Amino acid sequence: MLDAAWNRGDTTAIDRSVCEHHIDHDPDGDQIGRIHLADAVREYRAAFPDLHMSFDHQIAEGGTVVTRWTASGTHQGDFRGIAATGRSATIAGVFIHRLADGQIAETWTAFDQLGLLRQLGIASVPATASPPGPGR
Repeated sequence: MLDAAWNRGDTTAIDRSVCEHHIDHDPDGDQIGRIHLADAVREYRAAFPDLHMSFDHQIAEGGTVVTRWTASGTHQGDFRGIAATGRSATIAGVFIHRLADGQIAETWTAFDQLGLLRQLGIASVPATASPPGPGR
């Protein structure tokens, strides 16, 4: 499902693999329903038409599957109000899926949002910034 949706834009794979009342916990807040996942795929693929996601490591135990992934693409379309920059970006992230009755019932997503904005030239926080230490 991940490869079909993210790499080929086949959002019908979501309908086959994700519960109708799926709960998605992602950096933008919790969403209910699988339509949110299809919308997210369409949004990212419109902004990054050459989007490619590699699934680097996957661990399954009981009803939980954890997938570590890397995504790369070129920002060629509007992305959340940010006009196309023409810049390439590569980010890493993790999906945690809870399965129920053979479908994905719940998802937790974490990825490097700041790194994405930095690579697009939107965020100017230095990559080498050190956290403040004692006495600073």
